[in-house]
Amino acid sequence: MSILAWIITTCILGGTLSVACAALFALSNRKQNFLSGMVSYAIGALLGAVFLNILPEAIELTPNVAVLSGTVLFGILLFFILEKLVLWRHCHHEHCEAHLVSNAEHGADQGRSGMMIIIGDTFHNFVDGIIIAAAFLTDVHLGLVTALAIIAHEIPQEVGDFAILLHSGYSKLRAFQLNLISSFASVAGGILGYFTLQTMQSWIPSLLALAAASMIYVAVADLIPGLHKRVQLRDTMQQVMLIVSGVGTVWLMSVLMVE
Repeated sequence: MSILAWIITTCILGGTLSVACAALFALSNRKQNFLSGMVSYAIGALLGAVFLNILPEAIELTPNVAVLSGTVLFGILLFFILEKLVLWRHCHHEHCEAHLVSNAEHGADQGRSGMMIIIGDTFHNFVDGIIIAAAFLTDVHLGLVTALAIIAHEIPQEVGDFAILLHSGYSKLRAFQLNLISSFASVAGGILGYFTLQTMQSWIPSLLALAAASMIYVAVADLIPGLHKRVQLRDTMQQVMLIVSGVGTVWLMSVLMVE
């Protein structure tokens, strides 16, 4: 099998497998309390992925950390603007404040968090494809190991993505479809990486920074405020434990990949 065939095959199978495994876990329980708990877990998984994996990798690859930090800052502002555009669209000819308060009381966010996380996940998957291509161009065995490591890393993140999409009001089928479509961005990244690897490598830190910005924004701006609506000590302790569990899962995956 040619190197390009290896890249395309592993990107397709890897994305499909990670989404399928995450879907089996995330969609296996129908209780609303479970979904609420998954949102807390998703916050931890998102922040863990950003600060334990994505940003450290981007810092290692970039020649200018200050520019990278500026890109993260720009990305957060960009996603703020994108969210505002979504709000303006939904609130056209409506009283926005009342409309938003009404939706907040019912735990819905009009799909804003879901849209943000899909955009960020698409960036991330695209970069994963480039990384897989680089590994295969070095050695087929290294490419396979890298692909397996990325699949293992993606599963907890995809679980978090499912939680966010369901929390945003998407149906289970639609959440699965969006995650699956997003995963195919790795194929595009793999193909472009194969043909223009030297050029694409210089883009990786910026793409990682934008992916990190979207995840930070969703976790901090969209998800964490919702947790403050449950102020009981028991609920707070549960939220903290689940956030720590999300971070811990990403950390454990990182340790296992290194070993």
